Amino acid sequence: MEVTHYDHGVPSWVDFGSGDPDKAGEFYGSLFGWEVQDMGPDANGYHLCLLRGKAVAGLGLKTDPGPPRWTTYVTVDSADDAAATVKANGGQVLVDPMDSFDAGRMAVFADPTGAVFSVWQANQHIGSQLANEPGAFCWNELVSTDVDAALRFYPAVFGWNYETHKGDGMEYTEWRVGDRSVGGLMAKPTAMPPQVPSHWAVYFAVNDCDATIKEVAELGGRQMTPAMDIPQGRFAFVTDPEGGAFGVIALAGG
Repeated sequence: MEVTHYDHGVPSWVDFGSGDPDKAGEFYGSLFGWEVQDMGPDANGYHLCLLRGKAVAGLGLKTDPGPPRWTTYVTVDSADDAAATVKANGGQVLVDPMDSFDAGRMAVFADPTGAVFSVWQANQHIGSQLANEPGAFCWNELVSTDVDAALRFYPAVFGWNYETHKGDGMEYTEWRVGDRSVGGLMAKPTAMPPQVPSHWAVYFAVNDCDATIKEVAELGGRQMTPAMDIPQGRFAFVTDPEGGAFGVIALAGG
């Protein structure tokens, strides 16, 4: 689906912090059919990923000592106001608001449990021009060590409301902007290694979940979780060759 505008509080962009953006581009380009463009030295080697000529994701050089990871960006009316609100509600400002040429203004934060996320104040670049279709991101999900803290923090920062569903021994919360579902929240599973912190997970839509898992392995990645069927489709988590984790889902009715 082509997108031309994102409202305040809606996730709008994803990018990957890599030790080698060129190699990451080879993997993701092959997996999702992206055309990967190196934006050059002025952009510190940032790579723009295009699908059918539309921007869908970014690949950049990892700038922190943590593992390679996908980052979720949420559109805001003001990155500076978001930074002040994050600090006022117990979060951390990891990268102060800064302009990214004429594309927009961004900042990087951590919530009170350490989950890292970014905000995007759009100028010439709205974010992903495609969403919810194969090869584009389709869902963003917070896996948290403290769900109650998340339920206090994110509504204060983004104005989100939420709805929590209970069943099969677990709870799952949908973040909402008005009546629109824009992301998810779940408690960190007990089976997840203790060293894994709270984090935002990114899902990409694919045509066939099982075929994508096989292709990931052929390209040097690996499968993390069994493929599972849920009402929204069939999904699994995988990693790229660097260990960067992401979800793939064949959307129901897609």
